[in-house]
Amino acid sequence: MNLSGCYTAIVTPFENGEIHWDTLRRLVNLQIDGGVSGVLPVGTTGESPTLTMSEHKKVIETVIEEVNGRCHVMAGSGGNSTNEAIELTKFAKDAGADSSLQVTPYYNKPTQEGLYRHFSTTADIGLPIILYNIPGRCVVPIDIDTVVRLAEHPNVIVVKEAGGSVDRVSQILNACDITVMSGDDAL
Repeated sequence: MNLSGCYTAIVTPFENGEIHWDTLRRLVNLQIDGGVSGVLPVGTTGESPTLTMSEHKKVIETVIEEVNGRCHVMAGSGGNSTNEAIELTKFAKDAGADSSLQVTPYYNKPTQEGLYRHFSTTADIGLPIILYNIPGRCVVPIDIDTVVRLAEHPNVIVVKEAGGSVDRVSQILNACDITVMSGDDAL
């Protein structure tokens, strides 16, 4: 799978505390009309940690239906809990997502082995996954050695780097055969 071009992390729009579904659909169409290669629903920008499981699933499903094959859908289906990440990733796969963004579990500060097991178990579902390294929000970075180990899994296809270090990106590219996407404006 070749992921190139612009992928927009779309917001989850709310009105009076409820998701505004018509606005979500309009946002998807604005991105597609603007020529993006793909959209990312329920990533960090889409407020994934604040949604219920049913809201999370419905956002993924609504975006996939609205896209209707016109661009790549990278569903945000990661999370703190491996079981929840598995449930959301299975749902995204069954709903027709093209790939899944897997955020680094946060708050509990997992070890690198814990991160490896979390991501590899999620990758076993069969949907191509993008590792999301965002240490400024998740506190725990995915070490380069862990990225290298995970890159050996056939379903781990990309690492989205939001750590702000060009040197780190260069080290990853030199250490293994994985695509790196920028998740930081400075990169």
